[in-house]
Amino acid sequence: MFSLNRIQLIGHLGKDPELKILRGGHKVTTLKLATSEAFKDKQGNWQQHTDWHTLILWNNQAEYASTQFLKGDKLYAEGKLNYREYTTPEQGRKKVAEIQVERIFSLEKKTGDHPPLTPKSEEIPGLPW
Repeated sequence: MFSLNRIQLIGHLGKDPELKILRGGHKVTTLKLATSEAFKDKQGNWQQHTDWHTLILWNNQAEYASTQFLKGDKLYAEGKLNYREYTTPEQGRKKVAEIQVERIFSLEKKTGDHPPLTPKSEEIPGLPW
């Protein structure tokens, strides 16, 4: 039977990435990505709701993210949803949802020596928007 576990997010980075090197030499970076949506409530007033997502990047991607992304950057991330359980003395058993990132890139125009990772629509002739 076929199944699919695929997550695509566009949001803003909540803090600067921090690279960690584990005992076995594996590198990991955890990112906090905020996605927001605007909607009208029952009274017709605009409201905004923000969700925070935990993104996990390993090895080469972890190293790349730690050097290329900064707090506030607008990112595209793609991967799969995983649930992990662990136990803490203070809170007992906890279950967390994390996105194991397979693909990630900035939607910001880079300045200086870094070319933009994605062109703006006005830079691509013939697009209607």
